[in-house]
Amino acid sequence: MQHKDIWRGLDQLAARHGLSASGLAKRAGLDPTSFNPSKREGPDGRPRWPTTESLARVLEAVGAGFDDFAALVEGRRGGCAPLIGFAQAGQDGFFDNAGFPVGAGWADVRFPGLGTETVYALQISGDSMEPAYRSGDRIIAAPGAPVKAGDRVVAKTAQGEVMAKVLARKTARLIELASLNPDYPSREFKPSEIAWLARILWASQ
Repeated sequence: MQHKDIWRGLDQLAARHGLSASGLAKRAGLDPTSFNPSKREGPDGRPRWPTTESLARVLEAVGAGFDDFAALVEGRRGGCAPLIGFAQAGQDGFFDNAGFPVGAGWADVRFPGLGTETVYALQISGDSMEPAYRSGDRIIAAPGAPVKAGDRVVAKTAQGEVMAKVLARKTARLIELASLNPDYPSREFKPSEIAWLARILWASQ
């Protein structure tokens, strides 16, 4: 990650929110000249880097996460995923048999570049995944991605229940799904009782 990449990321973050570099600095409560081109090099021509404090304040001011900023710095385009809440997700008609989103009712949410995966977003409800995920957080899930013990997953049962859990065990006879919140017990299913599992790739908190 080079000096010019960090500044390019800041410029692109500003443009995404309809701001100049000066406007971005001002929104974050910084000196409006903090990100001006003249401040990016010292009098001797050596590069100046933005401080971690200024980066943190900028990200907070525009409601962006560090992953999102890193995507801009690295030149990853990011994209949009269809978004739906867990309460709706449990209803019929929102997923096909492989766990891909179908039908109407989906909104869109932006996320950092994650490669070529086909993904969708779900908005967490409830507290069974605290402290990792809290109600209102958005998670990006990839149906069809390989899953292994220890992965955080979205699971849909044959009865239509959708949940975010940790895959504790998966054998020919048993699928055990654990909650990160110790107040909630693990749940065990026969493989035939699980319609699909989708690995969680990313979360917006």
